[in-house]
Amino acid sequence: MTDFKLRRSMLYVPGNMPSMLQNIPLFKCDSIIIDLEDGVNYAEKDAARILVTNFLQNYRKRSQEVLVRINPLYTKWGYDDLKMILPAGPDGIRFPMAETPELVRELDEALTKYEKQAGLEVGHFSILPSIETIKSVLNAYEIAKSSKRLTGLAFGAEDFTASMGIQRTRTGEELFHARMVVVWAAKAAGIQAIDTVFSDANDMEALLHETEMARKLGYTGKSMVNPRQIDVIHQAFAPKQEEIDHALKVVEAIKQARLMGTGVISLGGKMVDAPVVKRAVTTLQIAYAQGLINEQINEEVIYGKE
Repeated sequence: MTDFKLRRSMLYVPGNMPSMLQNIPLFKCDSIIIDLEDGVNYAEKDAARILVTNFLQNYRKRSQEVLVRINPLYTKWGYDDLKMILPAGPDGIRFPMAETPELVRELDEALTKYEKQAGLEVGHFSILPSIETIKSVLNAYEIAKSSKRLTGLAFGAEDFTASMGIQRTRTGEELFHARMVVVWAAKAAGIQAIDTVFSDANDMEALLHETEMARKLGYTGKSMVNPRQIDVIHQAFAPKQEEIDHALKVVEAIKQARLMGTGVISLGGKMVDAPVVKRAVTTLQIAYAQGLINEQINEEVIYGKE
């Protein structure tokens, strides 16, 4: 069974807010991003780093993935963030302003150096780069394949529109092409695509609409800034019952095809072949991970032994 980790909901928590940090275990999101970058003003950078380190050292048994968004390595805080944060044991690094593959490789090398010094397996820490400027969008595919540590690409609309000198609108037409470039790059590299934050925490209807649209484009998760958005985002990324039912029928049909010695079979008058099976398996993996079905999909039964 291929490892499949849900990252539907990735909640930013400011690293300088003890009240938010202590509530992290209560949040029912898939991933936490503890923020040392934009969410922390310059005067509080050092204090926030210490606060986050202490929190991580006491939060070893976790119910969700925990990443830390460090400051860019070209700033005076970036390497200090790594030096203090890595021994505290985050699961990975949310890497802001990842404009080039060289920047990602620089972070990869720093993580490898620390892992070797600490006696950890190389690759222990993951990287999730933020694609949030014109340059990073243009370099998205090269960034996506720049390191084996990458779990995905995360699109950041606020910085992107700022770099374009345009306003972000509620309907988001100005983001469509960049959104597609990011998701194409992620899919081509075989990693996840995480959509941008929806900043209005009071408009759940618009959040649901935007998240459902992102899912249709191929995104597998969404960043967010308010825990009240978690349930809506999970709802949007959950396979519909009719999708699950169809996927189960596809899987059963291909099992029968295997028994008959063929890789193609008809279901409801439509051909079921490898691409259809792949979509069905993905749907059922997500459904199982979300507790919507009780049985894991045995890919060996579907695809056969290698």
